[in-house]
Amino acid sequence: MNLHEYQGKEILASFGVRIQRGIVARNAKEAVDAAKQLTQETGTGWHVIKAQVHAGGRGKGGGVKLAKNLKEVEELAGSIIGMNLVTPQTSAEGKKVHQVLIAEDVYYPGDSETNEFYMSVLLNRSTGRNMVMYSTEGGMDIEEVAEKTPHLIFTEEIDPATGLLPFQARKIAFNLGLSGTAFKEMTKFVTALYKAYVESDSSMFEINPVLKTSDDKIMAVDAKVSIDDNALYRRKSYAEMRDLREENPIEVEAREVGLNYVDLDGNVGCMVNGAGLAMATMDLIKMAGGEPANFLDVGGTADAKRVEEAFRIILKDPNVKAILINIFGGIVRCDRVAQGVVDAYKNMGDAIKVPIIVRLQGTNAELAKEIIDNSGLAVHSAVQFQEAADKVKEVLG
Repeated sequence: MNLHEYQGKEILASFGVRIQRGIVARNAKEAVDAAKQLTQETGTGWHVIKAQVHAGGRGKGGGVKLAKNLKEVEELAGSIIGMNLVTPQTSAEGKKVHQVLIAEDVYYPGDSETNEFYMSVLLNRSTGRNMVMYSTEGGMDIEEVAEKTPHLIFTEEIDPATGLLPFQARKIAFNLGLSGTAFKEMTKFVTALYKAYVESDSSMFEINPVLKTSDDKIMAVDAKVSIDDNALYRRKSYAEMRDLREENPIEVEAREVGLNYVDLDGNVGCMVNGAGLAMATMDLIKMAGGEPANFLDVGGTADAKRVEEAFRIILKDPNVKAILINIFGGIVRCDRVAQGVVDAYKNMGDAIKVPIIVRLQGTNAELAKEIIDNSGLAVHSAVQFQEAADKVKEVLG
């Protein structure tokens, strides 16, 4: 579950991570009130207006602006709220901005120069360990840094048995070229950041930039946070932060009826039981010359009601030219699934206008094939994987 910047910063602050302070506003008047309050609390004279959407690169799309007085706060907030913000991480249509963060200006003059760093905490899937990834090149696209100057990206892997050790935090501060007060501040920052990552059940923290201020404070100026969905049952307050307006509406609808659905860009809809079989089915579709339009796991029960719900979700995608149902009948019998497919097809009437291939394997698979073949419906049955692939290629051809 992705969070807005202001929500991610709330979590960071709760674990002692220093953040650029700010207040959320949903219209221009609230933005002015927030700016006044922020000036009273922090003494800031200028304010940064930041669009709150689930996408990076907001500044490139015009979603981050600096206001030097209250009149500019009102004008800039009014122009950003309601706009469709297009960034390198959004579609061509962009994302509508419903709220902005009015943040303090932290690039004030002082005894030393300000420095921007990149830092993220995430799982290294190749080793099964968490790691801190960091770079002196903050404020830039980390992908560009990795491509052009890979030697400027460092990683520190964390042993799960010990957690982040003090020498590792010091090593990170040293590699970032810090000394004195800034060095000590960075070790505290990294330690608190890792604690926040682990104890909030997050799957990723990305802070870009981490700022060294002119008076040697270290703080998170931005915060991109993803919480592990599987942990939300024990993080009720985080679950309430979910902004459904930022998520794919089809995926939201699927979640509400208990289906595991991920929207993709292809032309063949998938209805499968089990994540592993779903991945294999997507490979099958690609081998047959198609592209998977979705990942959909119906789980262990595939009765007529659940199959019908799955059909309706898949068919909301106008790019779907065929649907492949691939069920392994272990817990659930194949003949019951076949009957569920037939009943769902009949219930939906003319709503299904694309070919359907049903591959059922396992308990009562042959009986299931008979049910499909004798239904009189435009449904193609298969028992073997290759048979299903050939039928997908046939209907797409």
